[in-house]
Amino acid sequence: MLASRLIPDLDGGFCRAVLGRARDLVGAGIAVELLTVDPGAVADHDAHRAEFIRRGELDRPDRLRNLFDEAVADPSWLRAAARAGEPDPALEYRSIPATDPIIELPVIVGDPDWHLSTAPVVVRAADGAVAGVLDGFGALYRAWLDHILATTGDDLAPVVIIEARQLGELLVGWDSPAKLVHTTHTAHIGEPYTPDAPILPLWQRWLDVAGAFDAVVWLTAAQRDDVIARFGGDRIDEVLPFGVTAVPVLRPAEERDRHRAVMVNRLAPGKRLDHAVHIWRRVVDVLPDAVLDIYGEGPSRAAIEALIADSALTDRVILHGQISDPDTVLDDPAVLLLTTAFEGQGLAVLEALAHGTPVVSYDVRYGPAEALSDGGGVLVESGDEEAFADALLRVLTDDEFHARLVAEAHRAAQSRSRAAATAELVRLLADIAERPRRR
Repeated sequence: MLASRLIPDLDGGFCRAVLGRARDLVGAGIAVELLTVDPGAVADHDAHRAEFIRRGELDRPDRLRNLFDEAVADPSWLRAAARAGEPDPALEYRSIPATDPIIELPVIVGDPDWHLSTAPVVVRAADGAVAGVLDGFGALYRAWLDHILATTGDDLAPVVIIEARQLGELLVGWDSPAKLVHTTHTAHIGEPYTPDAPILPLWQRWLDVAGAFDAVVWLTAAQRDDVIARFGGDRIDEVLPFGVTAVPVLRPAEERDRHRAVMVNRLAPGKRLDHAVHIWRRVVDVLPDAVLDIYGEGPSRAAIEALIADSALTDRVILHGQISDPDTVLDDPAVLLLTTAFEGQGLAVLEALAHGTPVVSYDVRYGPAEALSDGGGVLVESGDEEAFADALLRVLTDDEFHARLVAEAHRAAQSRSRAAATAELVRLLADIAERPRRR
């Protein structure tokens, strides 16, 4: 499984989802390697591994591998892959490690498509001289994957699950027997997030080459169908949503804090936390003791703090910061809010259902509608703050309605088990292993 990075608390739901998928595959008897390419320090990566193990998200540290850690530990494969060449004198370079570098990465400033650059990546010999170059980041990543496959000792063609579009773009031309499965994690459209909305630039380029993958895995049928309707069906499109594990003992509705709600998401513009504050102002006007707990961090924190203060809600909307395990805060509240503008699937919704916590969510692309199709929550037209507040107030004050949603939520989670999701993924991987390679 190949991801750009896996860093505790940095990428929220994405990180939890990728690590969870790997854990489930290991539990199903599949040999899994987690591969990352972020050029951090070895000590930092070791700390990340230790933290994931502490949280129970990683079973052993050597399962999470990093390109640059391995280049520093044994650069022989890197030097063998390099061709004759020199650094580009017009570019600055980042040395790894910082002293006595093994590899030097070109610094591409001001270009959002830096990963596509073929500027020379410099490889150093043991004496510090230039041993050669690789033609850009793509050549570097492919050389590492070739090294990994050459040392696995397995005659079977492996399946590489690619978890980041930037990496997928660089592997479509990879001359390898490996099969490529590309997952998706978020919406492909920009504002106003309708089926015909502008395609995000990185997505457009990725969609142009997606037919070369041996399968593309979508998290929702709605997104798959929108993509097929707009771009045709020349890909192998599969729908495999993430699953959840429902709590074995449900916290009864009457034992929950009936005037407390929760949000678990990054504090980022796309999550529309400003809507949540406006909505909660309406709720508090009716229920003065109501409290909204928000767990997460992100670039919008200062703006949200200011809005909370301006709305006279400093003791009614509480920013708790990052939380490593959302499960610990989902049993007690009466409801979870989701005010996002778009989603990939909405992991927080599934996690809430797993705890029998009802959800009130904007009906956005993609995820909430499918997650709540068996009940357990209320969907509101995207952006309608008044209707959202009305729905919340009903959940918070109507005991019978709330109890019904709690029961529905738990049943809905049971029908979306991680075991079932993993079995479907294992089936897909087995099918792909038998198919001809598409690229």
